[in-house]
Amino acid sequence: MTTSESAELPVTYADIERARERLDDDTVVKKTPVERSSSLDEFVGGEVYLKMEHLQWTGSFKTRGAYNKISQDVEQGVDEFVAASAGNHAQGVALAATKCGADSTIFMPVNAPQAKVDATRGYGATVELVGKDFQETMAHAQAAVEETDAAFVHAYDDTDIIAGQGTLGAEMYHDCPDVDTVVVPIGGGGLISGVSTAIKHLSPETRVVGVQATGAETVHESLDKGMPVTLDEVDTIADGIATGGISETTLRIIEQNVDDVVTVTDTEIAQAILLLMERAKQVVEGAAAASVAAILSDDLDVTDETVMPLLCGGNLDMTQLRTVLIHALTERRQLMRLRVRIDDRPGVMEDISGTIADQGANIHDVRHERSVEDLDVGEAYLVFNVETSGQEHADAIVEAIRETGYPVEDIARTV
Repeated sequence: MTTSESAELPVTYADIERARERLDDDTVVKKTPVERSSSLDEFVGGEVYLKMEHLQWTGSFKTRGAYNKISQDVEQGVDEFVAASAGNHAQGVALAATKCGADSTIFMPVNAPQAKVDATRGYGATVELVGKDFQETMAHAQAAVEETDAAFVHAYDDTDIIAGQGTLGAEMYHDCPDVDTVVVPIGGGGLISGVSTAIKHLSPETRVVGVQATGAETVHESLDKGMPVTLDEVDTIADGIATGGISETTLRIIEQNVDDVVTVTDTEIAQAILLLMERAKQVVEGAAAASVAAILSDDLDVTDETVMPLLCGGNLDMTQLRTVLIHALTERRQLMRLRVRIDDRPGVMEDISGTIADQGANIHDVRHERSVEDLDVGEAYLVFNVETSGQEHADAIVEAIRETGYPVEDIARTV
Protein backbone atom coordinates (compact mmCIF):
# COMPACT_ATOMS: atom_id res chain seq x y z
CA MET A 1 0.00 0.00 0.00
CA THR A 2 1.26 3.45 -0.90
CA THR A 3 0.54 6.87 0.51
CA SER A 4 -0.14 9.12 -2.47
CA GLU A 5 -3.39 10.00 -4.17
CA SER A 6 -3.74 8.74 -7.75
CA ALA A 7 -5.74 10.47 -10.48
CA GLU A 8 -6.79 7.01 -11.63
CA LEU A 9 -8.74 6.27 -8.47
CA PRO A 10 -12.54 6.29 -8.82
CA VAL A 11 -13.06 8.95 -6.12
CA THR A 12 -11.11 12.20 -5.90
CA TYR A 13 -10.92 14.96 -3.34
CA ALA A 14 -12.89 17.16 -5.75
CA ASP A 15 -15.75 14.64 -5.45
CA ILE A 16 -15.55 14.96 -1.68
CA GLU A 17 -15.62 18.75 -1.86
CA ARG A 18 -18.79 18.62 -3.96
CA ALA A 19 -20.29 16.24 -1.41
CA ARG A 20 -19.44 18.68 1.38
CA GLU A 21 -21.46 21.36 -0.42
CA ARG A 22 -24.47 19.04 -0.68
CA LEU A 23 -24.18 18.17 3.01
CA ASP A 24 -24.05 21.79 4.13
CA ASP A 25 -27.23 21.36 6.18
CA ASP A 26 -26.87 20.58 9.87
CA THR A 27 -30.35 19.06 9.99
CA VAL A 28 -29.00 16.28 7.75
CA VAL A 29 -25.37 15.97 8.89
CA LYS A 30 -23.84 17.85 11.78
CA LYS A 31 -20.19 18.44 12.59
CA THR A 32 -19.40 15.93 15.31
CA PRO A 33 -17.04 16.73 18.19
CA VAL A 34 -13.52 15.57 18.93
CA GLU A 35 -12.41 14.97 22.50
CA ARG A 36 -9.02 14.11 23.87
CA SER A 37 -8.93 11.13 26.23
CA SER A 38 -6.24 11.45 28.90
CA SER A 39 -7.04 7.92 30.05
CA LEU A 40 -6.34 6.47 26.62
CA ASP A 41 -3.24 8.68 26.41
CA GLU A 42 -1.84 6.74 29.35
CA PHE A 43 -2.72 3.37 27.85
CA VAL A 44 -1.01 3.99 24.49
CA GLY A 45 1.72 6.48 25.38
CA GLY A 46 0.50 9.12 22.94
CA GLU A 47 -2.20 11.74 22.49
CA VAL A 48 -5.59 10.23 21.67
CA TYR A 49 -8.33 12.33 20.11
CA LEU A 50 -11.65 10.53 19.73
CA LYS A 51 -13.67 11.53 16.65
CA MET A 52 -17.18 11.05 17.97
CA GLU A 53 -19.19 10.41 14.84
CA HIS A 54 -21.44 8.14 16.90
CA LEU A 55 -23.12 11.39 17.98
CA GLN A 56 -24.31 11.99 14.40
CA TRP A 57 -28.10 12.34 13.92
CA THR A 58 -28.62 8.70 12.98
CA GLY A 59 -25.96 7.48 15.37
CA SER A 60 -23.42 6.84 12.61
CA PHE A 61 -21.58 8.28 9.61
CA LYS A 62 -23.80 6.57 7.06
CA THR A 63 -26.07 9.54 6.35
CA ARG A 64 -23.15 11.34 4.72
CA GLY A 65 -22.84 8.90 1.83
CA ALA A 66 -26.55 8.14 1.57
CA TYR A 67 -27.57 11.79 1.29
CA ASN A 68 -24.81 12.55 -1.20
CA LYS A 69 -26.14 9.86 -3.51
CA ILE A 70 -29.88 10.14 -2.95
CA SER A 71 -30.03 13.93 -3.28
CA GLN A 72 -28.44 13.69 -6.73
CA ASP A 73 -30.72 10.85 -7.84
CA VAL A 74 -33.82 12.73 -6.70
CA GLU A 75 -32.74 15.67 -8.85
CA GLN A 76 -32.75 13.21 -11.77
CA GLY A 77 -36.35 12.17 -11.01
CA VAL A 78 -35.85 9.05 -8.84
CA ASP A 79 -38.42 8.88 -6.04
CA GLU A 80 -37.94 5.40 -4.57
CA PHE A 81 -34.86 3.77 -3.07
CA VAL A 82 -33.92 0.28 -1.88
CA ALA A 83 -30.99 -0.71 0.32
CA ALA A 84 -29.60 -3.65 2.27
CA SER A 85 -28.07 -3.06 5.66
CA ALA A 86 -27.28 -4.51 9.07
CA GLY A 87 -28.56 -1.27 10.56
CA ASN A 88 -26.52 1.92 10.21
CA HIS A 89 -26.70 2.25 6.42
CA ALA A 90 -30.41 1.53 6.77
CA GLN A 91 -30.93 4.55 8.98
CA GLY A 92 -28.78 6.76 6.78
CA VAL A 93 -30.76 5.83 3.67
CA ALA A 94 -34.08 6.20 5.47
CA LEU A 95 -33.24 9.68 6.76
CA ALA A 96 -31.74 10.83 3.46
CA ALA A 97 -34.70 9.59 1.41
CA THR A 98 -37.22 11.18 3.76
CA LYS A 99 -35.33 14.50 3.74
CA CYS A 100 -35.40 14.42 -0.07
CA GLY A 101 -39.11 13.59 -0.22
CA ALA A 102 -38.58 10.04 -1.51
CA ASP A 103 -39.67 6.57 -0.35
CA SER A 104 -37.27 3.92 0.89
CA THR A 105 -37.44 0.18 1.50
CA ILE A 106 -34.65 -1.34 3.57
CA PHE A 107 -33.81 -5.04 3.69
CA MET A 108 -32.19 -6.06 6.97
CA PRO A 109 -30.95 -9.43 8.32
CA VAL A 110 -33.46 -11.26 10.51
CA ASN A 111 -31.03 -10.95 13.44
CA ALA A 112 -30.52 -7.18 13.04
CA PRO A 113 -30.56 -5.40 16.43
CA GLN A 114 -34.11 -4.34 17.24
CA ALA A 115 -32.98 -0.83 18.12
CA LYS A 116 -31.66 -0.38 14.57
CA VAL A 117 -34.82 -1.83 13.02
CA ASP A 118 -37.03 0.49 15.07
CA ALA A 119 -34.87 3.52 14.30
CA THR A 120 -34.93 2.78 10.57
CA ARG A 121 -38.72 2.66 10.58
CA GLY A 122 -38.73 5.82 12.67
CA TYR A 123 -36.84 7.66 9.92
CA GLY A 124 -39.61 6.78 7.47
CA ALA A 125 -38.48 3.57 5.75
CA THR A 126 -40.34 0.34 5.12
CA VAL A 127 -38.27 -2.50 6.61
CA GLU A 128 -38.12 -6.08 5.29
CA LEU A 129 -36.36 -8.61 7.54
CA VAL A 130 -34.79 -11.31 5.34
CA GLY A 131 -31.54 -13.30 5.28
CA LYS A 132 -29.35 -14.71 8.02
CA ASP A 133 -26.42 -12.36 7.23
CA PHE A 134 -25.54 -9.29 5.18
CA GLN A 135 -24.65 -11.16 1.99
CA GLU A 136 -27.96 -13.05 1.93
CA THR A 137 -29.90 -9.89 2.73
CA MET A 138 -28.09 -8.08 -0.07
CA ALA A 139 -29.16 -10.76 -2.58
CA HIS A 140 -32.81 -10.34 -1.57
CA ALA A 141 -32.61 -6.56 -1.89
CA GLN A 142 -30.96 -6.66 -5.32
CA ALA A 143 -33.54 -9.14 -6.58
CA ALA A 144 -36.37 -6.94 -5.31
CA VAL A 145 -35.08 -3.76 -6.95
CA GLU A 146 -34.96 -5.44 -10.37
CA GLU A 147 -38.75 -5.64 -10.33
CA THR A 148 -39.28 -1.92 -9.64
CA ASP A 149 -38.20 1.54 -10.81
CA ALA A 150 -36.40 2.09 -7.51
CA ALA A 151 -32.69 2.92 -7.29
CA PHE A 152 -30.46 0.64 -5.26
CA VAL A 153 -28.28 2.36 -2.67
CA HIS A 154 -25.25 0.17 -2.03
CA ALA A 155 -23.69 0.41 1.41
CA TYR A 156 -20.15 0.87 0.10
CA ASP A 157 -19.70 -0.07 -3.58
CA ASP A 158 -20.70 3.32 -4.99
CA THR A 159 -18.51 6.33 -5.73
CA ASP A 160 -21.14 8.81 -4.50
CA ILE A 161 -21.41 6.89 -1.22
CA ILE A 162 -17.62 6.88 -0.83
CA ALA A 163 -17.36 10.61 -1.60
CA GLY A 164 -20.01 11.32 1.01
CA GLN A 165 -18.12 9.32 3.63
CA GLY A 166 -15.01 11.22 2.59
CA THR A 167 -16.50 14.40 4.06
CA LEU A 168 -15.82 12.83 7.44
CA GLY A 169 -12.14 12.48 6.56
CA ALA A 170 -11.93 16.16 5.65
CA GLU A 171 -13.62 17.02 8.92
CA MET A 172 -11.19 14.84 10.88
CA TYR A 173 -8.22 16.58 9.29
CA HIS A 174 -9.56 20.06 10.06
CA ASP A 175 -10.34 18.93 13.63
CA CYS A 176 -6.68 18.02 14.15
CA PRO A 177 -4.33 19.02 11.29
CA ASP A 178 -1.28 17.66 13.15
CA VAL A 179 -2.66 14.14 13.50
CA ASP A 180 -0.06 11.42 12.90
CA THR A 181 -2.40 8.43 12.56
CA VAL A 182 -6.11 8.00 11.95
CA VAL A 183 -7.71 4.63 12.67
CA VAL A 184 -10.81 3.67 10.71
CA PRO A 185 -12.99 0.53 10.96
CA ILE A 186 -13.44 -1.50 7.77
CA GLY A 187 -16.52 -3.43 6.76
CA GLY A 188 -17.12 -3.09 3.04
CA GLY A 189 -14.48 -0.39 2.80
CA GLY A 190 -16.61 2.60 1.85
CA LEU A 191 -15.79 4.57 4.98
CA ILE A 192 -12.04 4.07 4.90
CA SER A 193 -11.99 4.66 1.14
CA GLY A 194 -13.58 8.08 1.59
CA VAL A 195 -11.67 9.02 4.72
CA SER A 196 -8.31 7.94 3.32
CA THR A 197 -8.91 9.83 0.05
CA ALA A 198 -9.50 13.03 2.01
CA ILE A 199 -6.66 12.51 4.48
CA LYS A 200 -4.07 11.62 1.86
CA HIS A 201 -5.01 14.70 -0.20
CA LEU A 202 -4.87 17.08 2.76
CA SER A 203 -1.99 15.48 4.67
CA PRO A 204 -0.08 12.81 2.69
CA GLU A 205 2.25 12.12 5.62
CA THR A 206 -0.61 11.13 7.95
CA ARG A 207 -0.81 7.37 8.45
CA VAL A 208 -4.19 5.77 7.71
CA VAL A 209 -4.79 2.47 9.48
CA GLY A 210 -7.80 0.24 8.92
CA VAL A 211 -9.15 -2.24 11.45
CA GLN A 212 -11.25 -5.34 10.94
CA ALA A 213 -12.78 -7.87 13.32
CA THR A 214 -11.06 -11.25 13.09
CA GLY A 215 -14.39 -12.96 12.42
CA ALA A 216 -15.03 -10.76 9.37
CA GLU A 217 -11.51 -10.21 8.07
CA THR A 218 -11.17 -9.97 4.29
CA VAL A 219 -8.79 -7.14 3.43
CA HIS A 220 -5.45 -8.88 3.88
CA GLU A 221 -6.41 -11.81 1.67
CA SER A 222 -8.02 -9.47 -0.86
CA LEU A 223 -4.81 -7.46 -1.08
CA ASP A 224 -2.72 -10.60 -1.41
CA LYS A 225 -4.90 -11.95 -4.22
CA GLY A 226 -5.46 -8.61 -5.92
CA MET A 227 -9.23 -9.16 -5.93
CA PRO A 228 -12.07 -8.92 -3.40
CA VAL A 229 -12.50 -11.99 -1.20
CA THR A 230 -15.94 -12.75 0.24
CA LEU A 231 -16.51 -14.87 3.36
CA ASP A 232 -19.22 -17.52 3.43
CA GLU A 233 -19.91 -16.67 7.08
CA VAL A 234 -18.97 -13.89 9.48
CA ASP A 235 -18.75 -14.14 13.25
CA THR A 236 -18.31 -10.92 15.21
CA ILE A 237 -20.16 -8.75 17.71
CA ALA A 238 -19.29 -5.77 15.51
CA ASP A 239 -22.29 -6.06 13.19
CA GLY A 240 -21.53 -2.67 11.60
CA ILE A 241 -18.38 -4.10 9.96
CA ALA A 242 -19.68 -7.63 9.40
CA THR A 243 -20.14 -7.29 5.63
CA GLY A 244 -17.95 -10.30 4.89
CA GLY A 245 -16.32 -8.64 1.90
CA ILE A 246 -15.12 -5.47 0.20
CA SER A 247 -15.61 -4.41 -3.43
CA GLU A 248 -13.27 -3.90 -6.36
CA THR A 249 -13.72 -0.15 -5.98
CA THR A 250 -12.90 -0.05 -2.29
CA LEU A 251 -10.04 -2.52 -2.72
CA ARG A 252 -8.38 -0.20 -5.27
CA ILE A 253 -8.61 2.77 -2.93
CA ILE A 254 -7.46 0.81 0.13
CA GLU A 255 -4.48 -0.52 -1.81
CA GLN A 256 -3.49 3.02 -2.81
CA ASN A 257 -4.31 5.09 0.27
CA VAL A 258 -4.30 2.87 3.37
CA ASP A 259 -0.95 2.30 5.07
CA ASP A 260 -1.81 -0.67 7.25
CA VAL A 261 -4.70 -2.91 8.28
CA VAL A 262 -4.88 -4.66 11.66
CA THR A 263 -7.38 -7.08 13.13
CA VAL A 264 -8.90 -7.25 16.60
CA THR A 265 -10.81 -9.99 18.38
CA ASP A 266 -14.32 -9.76 19.77
CA THR A 267 -12.83 -9.89 23.26
CA GLU A 268 -10.67 -6.86 22.45
CA ILE A 269 -13.70 -5.07 21.02
CA ALA A 270 -15.77 -5.84 24.11
CA GLN A 271 -12.99 -4.56 26.35
CA ALA A 272 -12.82 -1.36 24.29
CA ILE A 273 -16.58 -0.82 24.60
CA LEU A 274 -16.31 -1.14 28.38
CA LEU A 275 -13.23 1.07 28.56
CA LEU A 276 -14.92 3.83 26.53
CA MET A 277 -17.91 3.72 28.87
CA GLU A 278 -15.73 3.88 31.98
CA ARG A 279 -13.08 6.36 30.92
CA ALA A 280 -14.58 8.45 28.09
CA LYS A 281 -18.24 8.19 29.17
CA GLN A 282 -19.19 7.22 25.61
CA VAL A 283 -21.44 4.33 24.56
CA VAL A 284 -20.47 3.00 21.14
CA GLU A 285 -21.18 -0.10 19.09
CA GLY A 286 -18.67 -2.79 18.31
CA ALA A 287 -17.62 -1.37 14.93
CA ALA A 288 -16.72 1.95 16.55
CA ALA A 289 -14.91 0.36 19.47
CA ALA A 290 -12.76 -1.61 17.02
CA SER A 291 -10.71 1.52 16.31
CA VAL A 292 -9.90 1.91 20.01
CA ALA A 293 -9.25 -1.82 20.35
CA ALA A 294 -6.69 -1.42 17.57
CA ILE A 295 -4.64 1.27 19.31
CA LEU A 296 -4.68 -0.80 22.50
CA SER A 297 -3.48 -3.94 20.70
CA ASP A 298 0.08 -5.09 20.23
CA ASP A 299 -0.33 -4.89 16.44
CA LEU A 300 -0.47 -1.10 16.27
CA ASP A 301 2.14 1.12 17.90
CA VAL A 302 1.12 4.76 18.35
CA THR A 303 3.63 5.64 21.05
CA ASP A 304 4.45 9.38 21.06
CA GLU A 305 1.94 9.98 18.25
CA THR A 306 -1.18 12.07 17.94
CA VAL A 307 -3.77 9.47 16.98
CA MET A 308 -7.45 9.79 16.10
CA PRO A 309 -9.59 6.66 16.38
CA LEU A 310 -12.89 7.05 14.57
CA LEU A 311 -15.93 6.18 16.69
CA CYS A 312 -18.11 5.54 13.66
CA GLY A 313 -21.38 4.49 15.31
CA GLY A 314 -23.30 4.33 18.56
CA ASN A 315 -26.30 2.19 17.68
CA LEU A 316 -25.75 -0.52 20.25
CA ASP A 317 -28.72 -2.70 21.08
CA MET A 318 -29.22 -2.86 24.86
CA THR A 319 -29.47 -6.66 24.84
CA GLN A 320 -26.17 -6.83 23.00
CA LEU A 321 -24.68 -4.29 25.41
CA ARG A 322 -25.56 -6.59 28.31
CA THR A 323 -23.89 -9.53 26.57
CA VAL A 324 -20.80 -7.48 25.75
CA LEU A 325 -20.44 -6.17 29.30
CA ILE A 326 -20.77 -9.63 30.83
CA HIS A 327 -18.08 -10.90 28.46
CA ALA A 328 -15.75 -7.97 29.17
CA LEU A 329 -16.24 -8.12 32.95
CA THR A 330 -15.64 -11.87 32.92
CA GLU A 331 -12.41 -11.36 31.00
CA ARG A 332 -11.34 -8.87 33.69
CA ARG A 333 -12.48 -11.36 36.36
CA GLN A 334 -14.86 -8.80 37.80
CA LEU A 335 -17.42 -11.52 37.22
CA MET A 336 -16.56 -15.12 38.14
CA ARG A 337 -18.40 -18.41 37.95
CA LEU A 338 -16.91 -20.59 40.65
CA ARG A 339 -17.61 -24.32 40.75
CA VAL A 340 -16.89 -25.89 44.14
CA ARG A 341 -16.92 -29.66 44.69
CA ILE A 342 -18.54 -30.57 48.01
CA ASP A 343 -19.99 -33.37 50.09
CA ASP A 344 -23.71 -32.72 49.70
CA ARG A 345 -24.71 -32.09 53.32
CA PRO A 346 -26.34 -29.26 55.31
CA GLY A 347 -24.21 -26.25 56.13
CA VAL A 348 -21.68 -26.51 53.32
CA MET A 349 -23.26 -23.76 51.22
CA GLU A 350 -23.32 -21.49 54.25
CA ASP A 351 -19.68 -22.27 54.98
CA ILE A 352 -18.47 -21.44 51.47
CA SER A 353 -20.76 -18.41 51.17
CA GLY A 354 -19.28 -17.09 54.40
CA THR A 355 -15.76 -17.54 53.06
CA ILE A 356 -16.65 -15.53 49.96
CA ALA A 357 -18.35 -12.86 52.05
CA ASP A 358 -15.28 -12.61 54.30
CA GLN A 359 -13.32 -11.62 51.18
CA GLY A 360 -15.71 -8.71 50.59
CA ALA A 361 -17.25 -10.15 47.41
CA ASN A 362 -20.90 -10.19 46.43
CA ILE A 363 -22.60 -13.46 45.46
CA HIS A 364 -24.98 -12.78 42.60
CA ASP A 365 -26.56 -16.26 42.67
CA VAL A 366 -25.74 -19.88 43.49
CA ARG A 367 -27.05 -23.28 42.40
CA HIS A 368 -26.54 -26.97 43.13
CA GLU A 369 -25.47 -29.41 40.42
CA ARG A 370 -25.94 -33.05 41.40
CA SER A 371 -26.48 -34.87 38.09
CA VAL A 372 -22.91 -34.59 36.81
CA GLU A 373 -21.08 -37.66 35.53
CA ASP A 374 -17.78 -37.16 37.37
CA LEU A 375 -19.38 -36.79 40.82
CA ASP A 376 -19.36 -39.62 43.33
CA VAL A 377 -22.48 -40.63 45.25
CA GLY A 378 -23.21 -38.00 47.89
CA GLU A 379 -21.20 -35.29 46.15
CA ALA A 380 -22.41 -32.13 44.40
CA TYR A 381 -21.12 -28.98 42.80
CA LEU A 382 -22.00 -25.54 44.07
CA VAL A 383 -21.81 -22.97 41.30
CA PHE A 384 -21.44 -19.37 42.49
CA ASN A 385 -21.71 -16.28 40.25
CA VAL A 386 -19.58 -13.75 42.09
CA GLU A 387 -18.88 -10.05 41.57
CA THR A 388 -15.34 -8.91 42.37
CA SER A 389 -13.20 -5.80 42.07
CA GLY A 390 -10.79 -7.43 39.64
CA GLN A 391 -7.99 -9.95 39.13
CA GLU A 392 -6.30 -9.72 42.54
CA HIS A 393 -9.60 -9.89 44.38
CA ALA A 394 -10.68 -12.89 42.29
CA ASP A 395 -7.43 -14.74 43.03
CA ALA A 396 -7.84 -14.05 46.76
CA ILE A 397 -11.36 -15.49 46.77
CA VAL A 398 -10.30 -18.68 45.00
CA GLU A 399 -7.36 -19.14 47.35
CA ALA A 400 -9.56 -18.60 50.43
CA ILE A 401 -11.97 -21.31 49.29
CA ARG A 402 -9.11 -23.72 48.63
CA GLU A 403 -7.69 -23.04 52.08
CA THR A 404 -10.97 -24.25 53.59
CA GLY A 405 -10.42 -27.58 51.86
CA TYR A 406 -12.81 -27.35 48.92
CA PRO A 407 -11.65 -27.96 45.32
CA VAL A 408 -12.67 -24.92 43.25
CA GLU A 409 -12.27 -23.70 39.67
CA ASP A 410 -13.34 -20.58 37.81
CA ILE A 411 -15.34 -22.21 35.02
CA ALA A 412 -15.99 -18.88 33.30
CA ARG A 413 -12.29 -18.92 32.37
CA THR A 414 -12.04 -22.60 31.43
CA VAL A 415 -15.10 -23.13 29.19
